[in-house]
Amino acid sequence: MRKRNHLQITTSLPGPKARRLIKKDNKFISKSHAKEYPLVVKRAKGAIVEDVDGNKFLDFTSGVAVCGTGHCHPEVVSVITKQAKELLHMTGADFYNPLQIQLAEKLSNISPGPKPKRTFFGNSGTEAVEAAFKLSRYHTKRHMVIAFLNSFHGRSMGALSLTASKVTQRKRFHPLIPGVIHVPYAYCYRCYYGLKRENCDLYCVKWIKEELFKTLVAPEEIAAIFVEPIQGEGGYIVPPREFHEEIYKLTKEYDILYVSDEVQAGMGRTGKMFASTHFGIKPDIITVAKGIASGMPLSATIAHEKIMDWERGTHASTFGGNPVSCAAALTTIKLLEGGLIDNAARTGKYLIKRLSELQNTYEIIGDVRGLGLMIGIELVKNRETKERAVKERDALIQGNFKRGLLLLECGRSVIRFIPPLNINKEQIDTALAIFEETLSESEKKKL
Repeated sequence: MRKRNHLQITTSLPGPKARRLIKKDNKFISKSHAKEYPLVVKRAKGAIVEDVDGNKFLDFTSGVAVCGTGHCHPEVVSVITKQAKELLHMTGADFYNPLQIQLAEKLSNISPGPKPKRTFFGNSGTEAVEAAFKLSRYHTKRHMVIAFLNSFHGRSMGALSLTASKVTQRKRFHPLIPGVIHVPYAYCYRCYYGLKRENCDLYCVKWIKEELFKTLVAPEEIAAIFVEPIQGEGGYIVPPREFHEEIYKLTKEYDILYVSDEVQAGMGRTGKMFASTHFGIKPDIITVAKGIASGMPLSATIAHEKIMDWERGTHASTFGGNPVSCAAALTTIKLLEGGLIDNAARTGKYLIKRLSELQNTYEIIGDVRGLGLMIGIELVKNRETKERAVKERDALIQGNFKRGLLLLECGRSVIRFIPPLNINKEQIDTALAIFEETLSESEKKKL
């Protein structure tokens, strides 16, 4: 038995109940899901997750950046319960929904850029991106779009056409939606052009204007540039502020829409309500999901009323903007504005500082990067060659799971740290003690 603060591992992992359920899962559930480790969850509260065998874990995944207010926040649970007793569903596609209207007004008020804004509600991040993709074509009457290598925008057909983070996500699904061009992102730790940030003159942006627009596609044919403020599934890549500034200038020069995909980075995750604010950008369209409703299915595509100008019947969703989800979202935003965003900024700085200290001790940590509580560490076999430590990364995630710490991978050799936004310093210290213990053991095995 292992015990540490509120954590306890009392069985081998997976435990007996978990093994029985996993066996059934393998029989009845689609195997397309990429499950990280054999965790079968029974309940969760705050940052603590309990499995079906009574083992308790410290969650630094937040349900993949979804439970920003922590698992089962009492205020969120209360409004969900209250709303469920009044109205579970009456589609916003055909009828009016007071909570949907209230939430759309709130999103108009808090999102960056000129007002008023309109919102299209869906159920997931990929639906938000699909809506943005369709809207960008509809509004501009142009058919081409630009996205970035290493990007992740979703798995439905339109969103998948924008996605370029893992080949397995696209393999055997071609032909995808035509008219999407992928270009290099500002991944300065691994510059696609082999340049250094101090003298690159943001060649990754200049290349679009000076090469792409003169050899492959006219800028007047581009409807939108889809960009993540911080690349998520591609490796938690934080670009220089100037990268977004120059991309934004490019869109304004050619009347191209700047679409900020904040499905993972938005809703307070980076220490600001919207991640694009860190870079001084006022996007034409913003997509959010994950952290917007503390675990309830909801997404939003937000744009100025002059851009969201599609006509009646053009696009709709039966379940999007469900009243229970909208009630959860309104309370989530209240909690974010009430201190969780500030906590994310404050504790995020502390977590990055502590991880940077580990980087000074352990050669395998090649890079530490992030904003707020959206933090990634890139693991390498050699700091000079930057050869990716993929197997080592995977082993570390498994090792931490066995010790009671839940982490997730992203990119090709990155571990992400995305705890709930109400995480405290004591919990961070506990997580890093477990992580360093696992890391130290891994290093000793090499000797």
